[in-house]
Amino acid sequence: MKLDDIKKLHQKKYRQSLGHFLVEGEHLVLELEKAATRNPHWQKARLFVTSSYEHWPSPWPKTTISDRQMAQLADTKTPQGILAVAPLPSDKAGTSTAGGKAVYLHEVQDPGNLGTILRTLAWFGGMRCLLSPGSVDPYNPKVVRASMGAIFHVPLETDVSLDTLPGRYPRIACLDIGGEAITTPEFPDHDCFLFGNEARGVPDEALSSLGARRFTIPGAAAVESLNLASAVNMVVYELNRKYL
Repeated sequence: MKLDDIKKLHQKKYRQSLGHFLVEGEHLVLELEKAATRNPHWQKARLFVTSSYEHWPSPWPKTTISDRQMAQLADTKTPQGILAVAPLPSDKAGTSTAGGKAVYLHEVQDPGNLGTILRTLAWFGGMRCLLSPGSVDPYNPKVVRASMGAIFHVPLETDVSLDTLPGRYPRIACLDIGGEAITTPEFPDHDCFLFGNEARGVPDEALSSLGARRFTIPGAAAVESLNLASAVNMVVYELNRKYL
């Protein structure tokens, strides 16, 4: 891939058309290398470095470029001098019917929220992340950085429509302010856990058509709602609590 093409990967339309995304910084490259030992897909990455990283022991083809060129390719203001170009995964909506539980995010918009959620899912393991149409692109450089490399370790599907969920998950739970407490004994028995948009939640008519059971995180209600990433963190912890 030419350097001019790599610059375009800051934009979603070019990530999709070129089939690659940017992985910037030493920590993220290390996480990508770790993932590549378990998943052959990540073995197809390519590394770009400045002279300060030219002796980096990379498992991929490596190209040394100037500091000026790195500044043009990188998304950060002060790049470290190392980035990888990784192929986009092929996990589109419905390409996997693997068992296990899933977190479904409806029109999540904040890159930081999505990155933090992916870190939580990677920490506990055993859950897929499903993103609805209209969600932030998970391969946006801001999401990749916020995930701290978790994006390489979590099964992830994009453009998953709400109406496809019942065909894959017979028991769907939705986080809703007026629902039952997540400490209800039946809560962990659900297969898919649905979280709404940061501002609008999930339309009531959609929840009714899904037959989703509503649950809430009990609190003092001094504020109107929890941050989306915080809510997911608490739910995933609760689901794993009996195993800790």
